Formats: sequence, structure tokens, C-alpha cells
Amino acid sequence: MIDFEKVIKATNKSGKMFLGFNKAMEAAQSGKAVALIIASNGPQGNLQKLMHHAALSKMPVHKYPSSSADLGMMCGKPFAVSAVTIRTLSDSSLLKSLKET
Repeated sequence: MIDFEKVIKATNKSGKMFLGFNKAMEAAQSGKAVALIIASNGPQGNLQKLMHHAALSKMPVHKYPSSSADLGMMCGKPFAVSAVTIRTLSDSSLLKSLKET
């Protein structure tokens, strides 16, 4: 089980993440990210397209069990965030948990 709070805090502190659907789509198409975290209430068409491109890049996609507003709050932002792109993660145990699931 992924501890989303730990992962997001670790990447937020180092600045190694991007927020938003467009950045997530760019990363999924280029394969230049470790993993994606998507909110459970995002637009289904966009999420399916994102998951398709991530699968082609063999990039793990994790569904955040709550809303985009909650995901934004966890990222320390006062607005909704539909997707978080994890570019790099220095904590090897967290990185392993992201890649396993």
C-alpha cells in the first residue's frame, strides 16, 4: 500500500514533481517520470487517455483514493489538482513502493 502523504511530501520538499493534467500527459508521452498519481474524480476521458500513454511508457499510475481538492491540499496548494507527476524520488523505499504497484 502506498503512503501518498509520504510520497507527496518527499517530492514536494525536493521540488521534483509537476502538478496538473497537461504536465502529467507530457510526462506520460515522453516517459520522463517515475510515476503518476491521479485524483479519483478527474474527467474519465482525460484519465483514460493519460493511463493509455503511461502504459505505453511503462509508467506506473496510482489512483489517489480521494478528490482532486484533497490531492491539492496534500500538495500544499489551495486549489484542486487532478494529477501529480513524480519526476524523481530520492527515498528508495518510497520509490520501490511506487514502482511495485
